Parts: sequence; C-alpha cells; structure tokens
Amino acid sequence: MSLDSITQKIDDATSDFFDPISTAVGDVVFYTVPVGGADLPLIVAWLVIAGLVFTCWFGFVQARKIRLALDVVRGKYDEPDAPGEVTHFQALTAAVSGTVGLGNIAGVAVAVSIGGAGATFWMIICGLLGMASKFVEVTLGVKYREEHPDGTVSGGPMHYLPKGLAERFGSGGAKFGKVLAVCSSILILFFGLFGGNLFQTNQSYAQISSTFGGEEGFLATSSGAVFFGLLIAVLVGLVLLGGIRSIASVTSRLVPAMAIMYLIACLIVIGVNITAVPDAIGTIFSGAFEAEGVAGGIIGALIVGFQRAAFSNEAGIGSAPIAHSAAKTKHPASEGLVALLEPFIDTVVVCTMTALTIVIANPASWGEAREGQDVGGVTITSDAFETVLPWFPHLLTLAVLLFAFSTILTWGYYGLKAWTHLFGRSKTSETIFKSIWSSFVLAGALLSLDSLISLADSALFLLAVVNIVGLYLLAPVVKRELNSFLEFVRRRDSGDTADRDAEAADTAATKSL
Repeated sequence: MSLDSITQKIDDATSDFFDPISTAVGDVVFYTVPVGGADLPLIVAWLVIAGLVFTCWFGFVQARKIRLALDVVRGKYDEPDAPGEVTHFQALTAAVSGTVGLGNIAGVAVAVSIGGAGATFWMIICGLLGMASKFVEVTLGVKYREEHPDGTVSGGPMHYLPKGLAERFGSGGAKFGKVLAVCSSILILFFGLFGGNLFQTNQSYAQISSTFGGEEGFLATSSGAVFFGLLIAVLVGLVLLGGIRSIASVTSRLVPAMAIMYLIACLIVIGVNITAVPDAIGTIFSGAFEAEGVAGGIIGALIVGFQRAAFSNEAGIGSAPIAHSAAKTKHPASEGLVALLEPFIDTVVVCTMTALTIVIANPASWGEAREGQDVGGVTITSDAFETVLPWFPHLLTLAVLLFAFSTILTWGYYGLKAWTHLFGRSKTSETIFKSIWSSFVLAGALLSLDSLISLADSALFLLAVVNIVGLYLLAPVVKRELNSFLEFVRRRDSGDTADRDAEAADTAATKSL
C-alpha cells in the first residue's frame, strides 16, 4: 500500500469522525445574526466591542502613546537589571510572527472580494481598535507572569486569569480563574497543534510544490512531502530547543526581513501604477459606505473587514501575552504599549498594503471572485503582483514559507507554555511536547485534516470568550500599571533633562576657563 493511499485513508477516517463535531462547534462559536442583509458572527462583534470599550476606557491609548511605544521598543527606558529573557523588540517580533502569515496574503484577497474594496477601510478601523485590546492583555501578561529559578518566565491567560482574579475577588475569583486558566491552556494547545502547526506546514508545502515542479515535480510525490516535512520539522525542533531566546533570535531577523521584502513588492506594484492610487483610495473609502461586493452594502463591507482584521491580528485572543511576557522589564505597561504596535503592523500596514495592491492592480481573477466565482485568495494576490512582477509567484512562495515557519516557531512556544501549565515544567514533559510538535510538522506535509483545522479555529475564538471576560474584570489593574509606568517615564525624562543641563553647564564653565 502506497504512502499516498495511507494518508488519504487517515484523512477520510478523520473527516468522517470529526466533521459532525467540527460543524456543531463551529455553528455555536461562529453563530451569526442577520444585520442589514449580511450575517454578523457574534464572536467578531465580541472582539470588536472589546476593542472599542478598551479604547474608550484608556483614553485612546493607541493614538496618544504610540510615540512612547516606539521609544520603549528602541530601548530608551530599558533597565539593565530588569527580569525577563528577551528585549522589547524581540518580544514584539516573536508575537508578530505568530499573526502575520497566510491570512495577510490570501485572507485579505478573499475579504476584498466578498466585501469589496471598502472592506479595507473597516479592516483598518478594526486593527486600530484591536491595538487597545492587545495593550490590556499584554500588560496583564507581564504583571502576573511567573519567574522561574533558572531565569526563564511563563505568562499568558493561564497565569493572569487565576492570579489576577484571586487578587481582585479573593477565593471565589481564584476558583473561577483556575477554571478559565485550564480552559485557556487546552484551547491554546489544541489550536497550536492544528492551526499554528499542521495547517501552516500543509499550506506552505502546497504552495512550494505547485510553484516548483507542479504535479509532475519531485515535491508533489509522497517522498517529496516526507522530505519537506522532515526538513521543516528538524529546523523547528532545533530552534525550539533553545526556548524563547532562540525563537526571538530567529524571529527578530526573519520577521523584519520578510515584512520588508513583501512590502517592497507591494510598493513596486503601487509605484508602477502610481497614477491609479488616488482612484484606488477613493474606491476604498466610497466602497466602505456604498453597496459593493458580494456581501453587499455598508454592513456587508463592515462585517467582512472587521472579520478579516479580528482573525488576522488575534487582539483579545490571549495568545500574544505568552510571548510578550518574556520581555525584560519591571513595568508591565511598558510591554503593553509595545504590544499595541502589533495589530498596527499586522492589520493597518501589511493587510492594507495587500488590499491596496489588489485594488490598484485589479487582476482579472479579482473581478471573477467578486462575481461569485471560486477563486483562491493566494491566486488573486499572486495575479495582482504578477501584473508588474512576472517572477512574483516564486517570491510569494518564499514569503508563505517564511511566514509559516515563523508562525510554527511562535505557536510552538505558546503550545509549550500551555502544555507545561497542564502537565508540569519537567525536562521530560518539555521533551515530550517538543517531540509531539515536531511530529505534527511532518504530518502537516502529508495530511490535510480539514475538519480538525476547522475545529481548531473554533477553539481559538472560544479562547477569546474566556480571555476577554478576564480582561474586563482586570482592566482597573491595567489602569494602575499604566499610571505607574507613565510616572516612571516622567521621572526618567526629567532626570535625563537635569543630566543634560548639568553637562551643558560644565561644558560652558570649562570653556570660560
């Protein structure tokens, strides 16, 4: 029996068993209500409302403090003896690598096909609101992180939910928080294995095998799939052995490189079609408030844009605080401010550039998709770039591969923290998880397991329900931490000013002599 027939049988058996479960859970998690002729998933509304509430609660912190956030990232307020494992910049790139991926390339194309160009405007709005949610959850992640004797740290919803609720509400809050912590750990682990690992390998393998050789090439064979899977599994395993320091070292180089590479390609297409830019921007704004796209109307464009942004930047989900908790800082809100840059990079910059490129290039496949034809998102994006860059499919393949690799690394770290919360931090426990994680990388090149991946998507957004309940209850803690950090910044800045004044006075005195 060939390997292909074996994997097909596994896929079929898995689908037969899990399809009914996946469908039932998905119907609950992504339950929709009709709004203005379009269907609004309540989970999307849950995420967007949270972003709006936190934006108002913290006085539009994402607008008022973005310059301070950039100062923190570049190390202006670093303290040499601060606990943690990685710099602010490394924590940011590690977290961004977990969100920037195939959704920014294919998902955006689908969004502007279903909701029209106007969906881009609502993506941006949702991304801006998500910055506030990310600020809140990451501040809590650092506030209640656990520092281990070996200098490593653990954070995330499995830590701040039980500790924070116990601190605010006593024994009742502690019990409730422990239940939420176990639920969040299980959901993170499940999504990590199937959505953050197997799906990423599967999609990157499909892209690279179709680009290099097609159906007749070596990579399209079962031997090629095993080779690809083993190669990625070994690379992932080697990086995971080094923990968050190793992951951050890779992502701090990989994420900026691949983002710059992708954005340069976008700018080339936009630059060649520079005369079309005003019309494209006008189309995006007018499309946000007019009937356009398959979904139809302002409500349709709004829902599709919000949905794409919410699924892309994961603000409020609770995953990013795990990576950000490793940042070297004594002030939790400092890393919260760094984290608010994440949805800006993921949604406001990368997603918007993809959408703008598609609207400006206006490939035939985009028109076909808007008419209701079944056209893949990657195809639309690739066709848009190919109007100017005939060799772009190869670059897109490299981007998909790098995005997928960095996502697997980051979610490997997230999964490890969830695993150790459930099963302990022993060396044996960690080795078992890393072995399982690497085996899922290999499986991703051989199996699609669509029903389990769909179930994993449901698990991720169930996590948002668990997490945001805790964020609402612990928001006053975040307010105190923000005020504390702003006071530290004022003292630090006034001290720097005094030092500069003293130095200037000394220089003037020296010259007078």
